[in-house]
Amino acid sequence: MSLSPVYLVDASIYIFRAWYSMSDDFVNVAGEPTNAVYGFSGFLCSLLEQTTAEHVAVAFDESLTSSYRNDIYPEYKANRDPAPLELKRQFGWARSVAEAMGFQCFADPRYEADDLIGTLASYWRARGHPICVVTSDKDLAQVVGENDYWWDYAHNRKLNTRQLTEKFGVMPEQMADFLALTGDSVDNIPGVPGVGPKSASALLRHFGNLDSLYERLDEVQHLKVRGAKSLRKKLADNRDAAELARKLTGIVTEVESALAAPEVRRKTVDEARLNRLFDELDFGRMLRQRCLRS
Repeated sequence: MSLSPVYLVDASIYIFRAWYSMSDDFVNVAGEPTNAVYGFSGFLCSLLEQTTAEHVAVAFDESLTSSYRNDIYPEYKANRDPAPLELKRQFGWARSVAEAMGFQCFADPRYEADDLIGTLASYWRARGHPICVVTSDKDLAQVVGENDYWWDYAHNRKLNTRQLTEKFGVMPEQMADFLALTGDSVDNIPGVPGVGPKSASALLRHFGNLDSLYERLDEVQHLKVRGAKSLRKKLADNRDAAELARKLTGIVTEVESALAAPEVRRKTVDEARLNRLFDELDFGRMLRQRCLRS
């Protein structure tokens, strides 16, 4: 008998999505914007209505400037503008709503939501549960195993390992090496100049991983890859950059705070807390009833 799946939700993706897509007309009685938390609350209801999930974890980012990755590379994510106060406040409300709905919530001052998801995926997979990572972030493809799924919920794309390989051009377990080679502009990771997705995919198909690539670097010039001879020099000249990037792109799977309390079974809805929150947020009857009965 197969065990029920564990759904691991990348909260920031769906909070930001709601912030940009929901009308600015959503405000509480104090005139404070509530559009992001309104949209996120509706997303959580939809997720439950569609899956009837029993095991769900919602991971939040607390470490936007205090991640261990910032210690390694201070420019990590330095290209991002700080979230406006109106949105920061809503992150707190979003977590409170999720907790009141009975979801297990995770955050850590040193590790990102990706690392918390990676840790919980590893923990519950080892105990026989299939994993479904609810996100649109390609970085999280690397935590998807043989019986798991990566689910871009907003676009209804639920992909297994084979489909992820077709989508991104590398196997899920190669994603961190792929991003170390190509760089990741979203996170301000430079990678190896001149190595694009096609070259990186070809290199990883041949060598398997970054370590093997650098151990056998002389083979690069003989590959049937466009500009193979110059590619070898680019890789050699930027080895330090690639190896630094690999420390940033890999997802941690042993975050102590998550392992100390890894329970993901959903609790019953705290009706009193949810009603207090929705009174403060000035949310109407329709969403309130959906959340209470989810």
